Amino acid sequence: MIKIAQIGTSKNSHGNSIWESIKKQTGLFEIAGYAFPENEREKFPDRMKPFDGYPEMTVDEILANPEIEAVTVETEEIYLTKYALMASKAGKHIHMEKPGGRELVDFEQLIHTAKERSLTFSTGYMYRFNPKVLEALDKVDKGALGEIYAVEAHMDCKHPPEVRQWLENFPGGMMFFLGCHLVDLIYRIQGEPLEVIPMNCATGLDGVSAKDYGMVAFRYPNGISFAKTCACENGGFLRRQLVICGSKGTIEIKPFEVSAEGGQYTVMNETYHSNWNAPGNMTKTGIYDRYDAMMKNFAELVMGKKDNPYTYAYEYGLYKLLLRACGKEPA
Repeated sequence: MIKIAQIGTSKNSHGNSIWESIKKQTGLFEIAGYAFPENEREKFPDRMKPFDGYPEMTVDEILANPEIEAVTVETEEIYLTKYALMASKAGKHIHMEKPGGRELVDFEQLIHTAKERSLTFSTGYMYRFNPKVLEALDKVDKGALGEIYAVEAHMDCKHPPEVRQWLENFPGGMMFFLGCHLVDLIYRIQGEPLEVIPMNCATGLDGVSAKDYGMVAFRYPNGISFAKTCACENGGFLRRQLVICGSKGTIEIKPFEVSAEGGQYTVMNETYHSNWNAPGNMTKTGIYDRYDAMMKNFAELVMGKKDNPYTYAYEYGLYKLLLRACGKEPA
């Protein structure tokens, strides 16, 4: 059993969902309490109810408590690295919302501190634990698709104008906020690209001036991969997809997420035929929760039951690549 506390929540990300997940996984987590260090209670009053009945603490109280082994850092994105670094310096294992704060130097210090102290460092890329993504990655790793020459990834949705304007807080706007999930998948499958070509822009719809349309191309030795993420696309949620193209076959995961009673499900199509009209083999998952597997994985990492395939070096490399995808070349 892991004694855990949460630092922060937010309006537009996964803080409340992570809290609900650790609350329900009572065989893994004992919740010590939570802290709202960035005036979350005043800024997000409609997000407070799930925390009722649990002790509210200060960050200092959480970090000074030797019984608290781990923290979930779920503040607004701009504060993530700040509090994760504080937690790592206090010797706490960390699950942090993706992708981290805005500055590479701060993220680098976080990774260095976590590695130096042999702390679990987990990030909120929940698609890493999507059942069909796991199945697809296993097929890629075992060579079932042959030589991978392209990955195409979409993550779109319809956000109101105030959320789209809020994206101006981040380099690259929507690419930083949600495109990070797609960059993670491409990087996991293909590694470091030869060239990064960011094409992020503002649609200008509803008077929004922030970059609410994210697009980036990655050039590899044998092909071009891309990530596209749009915040103003009607029907975009059900068009979220991952396509992995190899010399022996193609996997298409679409829809990535279909809401259903009790959770969601995912659909995958595999094609290994040269016949242009071959329909492929379509399968879908049962109903599952979007975050439970990720938080269970975090617990198992903290307890030493498995090694983390997403190493410190991987997370650092991913963050650097994301900044490039956002048009911000690391110094």
